[in-house]
Amino acid sequence: MRVGLLRAGFYLHGCGSLKEKRQRLSRLRDKFGKQTALAVCESNHADELKRGEWTFVASASSHTVVQQALADVERYLSTSLDAEVVSVEREWLV
Repeated sequence: MRVGLLRAGFYLHGCGSLKEKRQRLSRLRDKFGKQTALAVCESNHADELKRGEWTFVASASSHTVVQQALADVERYLSTSLDAEVVSVEREWLV
């Protein structure tokens, strides 16, 4: 079993409330939360208006499948999210 982690930090320009922040970032859970080999959660800065951090964990029997899942997440973050991505870290857990 291979397990990879991707942690992404965000800055939300012009965000005026926690409700707005959660609406803008909820697309992450909507898009990736239903995939069986991928877990997603808000992992830091939950009570800060303009900052956020989400963690994605992918697991599969193949290294390539895990890499592809995390690459899909990273591609989505850079093209389709209403926030500025300020950091991305990858880590292999197993």
